[in-house]
Amino acid sequence: MPELGKYAFAVLSSYGVTIVLLSVIVLVSFRRARKVRANLEEIENRARD
Repeated sequence: MPELGKYAFAVLSSYGVTIVLLSVIVLVSFRRARKVRANLEEIENRARD
């Protein structure tokens, strides 16, 4: 790991925040996809009846 000197905290905290935000975006996307898929299946089932 390179020596970051006085910027170590800023750089490492930026990496940490970025990882957390990307994880949140991925989780929200998966939840939304699951919800949309369930809604589509419900609509398809109503259309068949």
